[in-house]
Amino acid sequence: MKVHGSCHCDAIAFVAETDPQLTSVCHCHDCQKLTGTAFRVSTPALPGTFALLRGTPKVYVKVAESGSRRAQAFCGDCGSQLFTYDADNPTAYGLRVGVLAESQQLQPTWQKWCEAALPWVQDLSVLEKAPRNDRQR
Repeated sequence: MKVHGSCHCDAIAFVAETDPQLTSVCHCHDCQKLTGTAFRVSTPALPGTFALLRGTPKVYVKVAESGSRRAQAFCGDCGSQLFTYDADNPTAYGLRVGVLAESQQLQPTWQKWCEAALPWVQDLSVLEKAPRNDRQR
């Protein structure tokens, strides 16, 4: 599946291909901290398909518990997180689903680092729902 990504201010854009069946939710503490929320949803770009179309992202390199160095690419203007890759071997890209035009078609098929998951994320169906920011209470 071909996907098209861009930051919120549209200064950075990219394209890639992905297998939707590989889309995942990560609950690790690093993803919680980097996103400022409960988890992150990503899908891997198929090898050799990632192409930056416009702009130059800023990169923050995070060192994982394993010692691997993960580059976190984001827009320096609007702050949108865009993708990640191995800082020492940038050939495989993990795309942030929220910045993809095709995000609604990329339903996660698995979760990882579930031991770090916040307990309330496992059943959001119990929460009150509003179509916009118009709570009825």
